[in-house]
Formats: sequence, structure tokens, C-alpha cells
Amino acid sequence: MELLSSIDNSNVDIQAFFSAKQYKQALLDLITRAKRRIYITALYLQDDEAGREVLHALYKAKSVNPKLEIKLFVDFHRAQRGLIGEKASLGNRSLYLKLAEEYINTIDIYGVPVKSKELLGVLHLKGMVFDDVVFYTGASINNIYFNQQEKYRLDRYYLINAKPLANSFCDYLDFTFIESELCPLLNRGEITTYSKKNVAKLKTLIKRSSYRLSQCKTRQNVIIKPLVACGPLRNGLNRKIRRMIQKSQSSLLIFTPYFNLPKPLKKDIIKALKRGVKITLVIGDKTANDFYIPEEKNFTTIGIVPYLYEMLLRRFVKRWQKFIEADLLTVRLWKHESNSFHLKGIVSDERYHLLTGNNLNPRAWSLDLENGLFLDDENKTLIPALNKETKLIFEHTQILNHYSELDQIADYAEQPKKLIKKIRLTQIDRLLKKFL
Repeated sequence: MELLSSIDNSNVDIQAFFSAKQYKQALLDLITRAKRRIYITALYLQDDEAGREVLHALYKAKSVNPKLEIKLFVDFHRAQRGLIGEKASLGNRSLYLKLAEEYINTIDIYGVPVKSKELLGVLHLKGMVFDDVVFYTGASINNIYFNQQEKYRLDRYYLINAKPLANSFCDYLDFTFIESELCPLLNRGEITTYSKKNVAKLKTLIKRSSYRLSQCKTRQNVIIKPLVACGPLRNGLNRKIRRMIQKSQSSLLIFTPYFNLPKPLKKDIIKALKRGVKITLVIGDKTANDFYIPEEKNFTTIGIVPYLYEMLLRRFVKRWQKFIEADLLTVRLWKHESNSFHLKGIVSDERYHLLTGNNLNPRAWSLDLENGLFLDDENKTLIPALNKETKLIFEHTQILNHYSELDQIADYAEQPKKLIKKIRLTQIDRLLKKFL
């Protein structure tokens, strides 16, 4: 594939991209241009056409420049299983091992075991570093995130030129995952360093670790504060999310793919509405959920998840319908053909931005290792990019005027309807934590 010039070489410190194809293009451009270091952190890098293309590009960059430092960090458990519904396999690790044998020069792919089991928590850190640039997106690496074939999964994609921030990301990864010797290499033969004892040590280290950079400022005077946290206690990222909502004065824009707000966050949103803050929630329609199964395909238990989210949303909108009627609450449901929605983030009063992979749900709140970038844009230099981003997103959204516009159990297909009737509503939050 011939690379286009997708990276802005002007004095722009923060550049936004607006589609899955642009994400792929930018990522490949950045790999080609890197001179000193490449650090990629993602939930997974999949064994498919997109994953193989990225890995081959990384190995090629290493062969051209053997001094180039290349380190990848993926979730330990997710890397060693197939996709949900597939047969047992070595997962993506089989690709990592295969390519390690094909190439002379080596790159390092670390598996990070945040918890002893995937259900208890995963590596959900976002952000890739190329020399002194941070490419921040909630997307992982596979066909659907790249729009490689007929479908795409939409995310947010921001390129930030800030050397202190890039250094801070790399220092955290080196200290927490490499120097600790608690994260095994997935592309080097047998794994001998993984044990429950080491997982416990890593868990303790993660809870104590943080980015050493408190904040940095871009040339356009945007102040950036990196945040990283895991668990419900002393979680600085959770606190920042709550404070953004609590201190909002006029407007809030909230992206979340899965409507399952933690109770404290839901209370903060209601209080903001009551004091007159205009709130726009942008949420994926149930058919735009990763786990949605079309009626013509075989239904499995995991396919109930999108319906549970819709039930929670319907219950919320019904309870607070008065704010919709008062023109304070706007709920936009995103749906575009058979594509899926994976956007996360918050914008408060058009000045404060949170770029994050946090799904704003109980699992992100208490189980997974999450991070985010809090941006204070006093001069509102990011508004043109945000306006372009939201315009493109809103093209595929429908505004919800009344809770009755959402399906209810009686409207669902027979198989999900039967399964839902077996579940008490009080069990929904617990189920969603396990599934996602």
C-alpha cells in the first residue's frame, strides 16, 4: 500500500483524524517515519490482515533502522485466546511467534496480566508513542478498527506532538511492565515468568504507579494532564471524570458506546441537569454494539448484551424524560449500516476535554487498567477539530425525543426475549461487568 501524507508537519500540536481508514493511514505513516522509538499499547493486536500488516510494517521499520526501539504491550489473556465464539486456540500469540521466526531483527511484544483472569480486569491503556508524538485512540488493531473490509468500528483519533508527554508514557511502560520483569514476552518461545504470585505483584505495582509528568503545555497553550488508574479506590481518573461533570457550567458532551453508567457518575449527570447544564449523550444503538447478533445469524448468550444496555438506557430516559422536554438533555443514538460505535470521552463547557478509552461503565470504574488525557483548552483552539468530528459523528445519529422510541422487551426477537425474561433487572449490572 502506498502511504499518503496524513501527518500535519505544520505547527499544529494536536491533530484529529475522523475515520477508521484515516486511523490506519496515520498509524502506518507514523511507523514509517519513526526514527528512535515506537511504543504501542492496545487491548489486542489481532491475527488478521490488519494485524499482520502492522506487524510486518514494524519489522520492516526495524530492518531499515536496527537501532529503532520497538515495544508493544497487549493484554496477556486476550492475546492467548480466540475471539468469543471461536474454538480454543493459541490466539494472536501464534502470529507473534511465527513472525519472530521469520525476521532476523526482533521487536518486543509484552503480555500484561493485569489480573489473574480476563473477567477480573484487562489492560485497557491507550496511547501509542512514535518518537516525540503520542497517537491517542481507543481503538485496538484489527480489520474492523481499520475498516479493512466491509465494516468499521468508529473511534476517536488524536495525534499530540508533546515530547514530555511521550516521555512520560514510555517511562511508565518501562518502569511498570519491563523493569519490574512481571510481564512476559509473548513472541519468545515458552512463557516461564507468568505465575499468580507475579500477577499479584504486578497488581500492587499498578495501583501504586502513575505518570511522573503532572502536566505539560503545547505551543497553543493547551495544558495536558495524563492520568492512569486501576480499581475503585484512590482512582484519580475516576475523580477527574466526576469533577468535569460536577464543575460544568453550561454544556457537557459525553461519548460512551455502552450505556451502563456507574451510580456516582449517573448522580453527577442528574445534578448537572438540575442546575441547567445542557448535556448531549452520544451512544451506540444496540445494533452498533460489538456483541450485536443480527436475527439471521445464530444467537448465542453473549448476544444479549446490547439488549441489556438498551434496557438500561430506556429506563434512564423514561425516568428523566422531563429534561428532554426542557431541552436540557439530548440523547443521540449512533447507527450506520452494520458498523459499530466505540467512541469515549467528555467535553465540558467547550474548554475541558477528556480523551480516554474508559467506557464510563462499572467495569472501567473498578476493574480494568485505564488511562486518559485531560486537556484544558482555555483559548478553545480544539473547537474547530471537535466541530468537524462531531458533525461527522452526528450525521449517523438519531435524536431520541421520547423513551417510547426505544424498543422494549416485547419488541425483541424471540431468542433474546426468552433469555431476558429469565434475568431479574437487579442482575443486569453484574452481568455486564462479566461480559465486558
